[in-house]
Amino acid sequence: MLHWSNACYTSPMPTTLLRHSITETPEIAEAIDVAETLWPEATRSEALRRLIARGADAARHDLRARRAAIQKWAGSMPGVYPAGAAQAMKDEWPS
Repeated sequence: MLHWSNACYTSPMPTTLLRHSITETPEIAEAIDVAETLWPEATRSEALRRLIARGADAARHDLRARRAAIQKWAGSMPGVYPAGAAQAMKDEWPS
């Protein structure tokens, strides 16, 4: 019986890269359907990969915008917190 065997009974994977399983929930199916209208030549798997890449691009953009906002506003409100407030909050939490 295969489940009692210590030997591998599956064929070798064609890649050493990590693989991920994604269940095609209604929300994901709808997203892939939309992607297929953008890229009609793409398979559903390829459309999903392209969506992931676009999502990563959008996330990078959001992170750059967030960092820019922090840099812009950093130090712009002196006196809002009393001296030592940051350290006092840190001291409230156990190490």
